[in-house]
Amino acid sequence: MQTVITRVVLREDDAHEWDDAMRERLAAARDRKGWLGGQLLKPEDTPSERVIVGTWESREDWAAWHDDPAFRDTRERLDATHAERSEIKWQEVLADVRAP
Repeated sequence: MQTVITRVVLREDDAHEWDDAMRERLAAARDRKGWLGGQLLKPEDTPSERVIVGTWESREDWAAWHDDPAFRDTRERLDATHAERSEIKWQEVLADVRAP
């Protein structure tokens, strides 16, 4: 199991549009092979920043998602709102504990 953490800095006026598009993308990912879950986060001290946490069975499943039309359809909308290049970091999941 792998978790990918993506940090994005948005142009100030585009945050609402970006949030809507990312919610659409996360909802569409639910039907993808290998998708386990995700979160969209907004740090308290940097309102123009977003952090996306996505957990997948494998990096290959994540990569295949990038070829899906639902992913590609939101790419232009999201990329147009970035103030700087996204930062992506992979983490191997050693434990995953959730409420029952």
